[in-house]
Amino acid sequence: MPWCETCGQGLDKDQVQEDGTCPFCGEEATEHRAMPLRFKLMIWATVIYLGYRAFQGIAWVVHHA
Repeated sequence: MPWCETCGQGLDKDQVQEDGTCPFCGEEATEHRAMPLRFKLMIWATVIYLGYRAFQGIAWVVHHA
């Protein structure tokens, strides 16, 4: 997906002009980088941790009810 750093937005391939520039600001559109693996790992670890803590909270409420 082409990306314009100046505008901060993604572009469709048919929006990019023939010379590879952004149609809105005229700067060069580059390929958008994928999300880093460490960031994805951090998100998954956070989801697992919060799920576990929610389970502990529910188990505590059931035990003390």
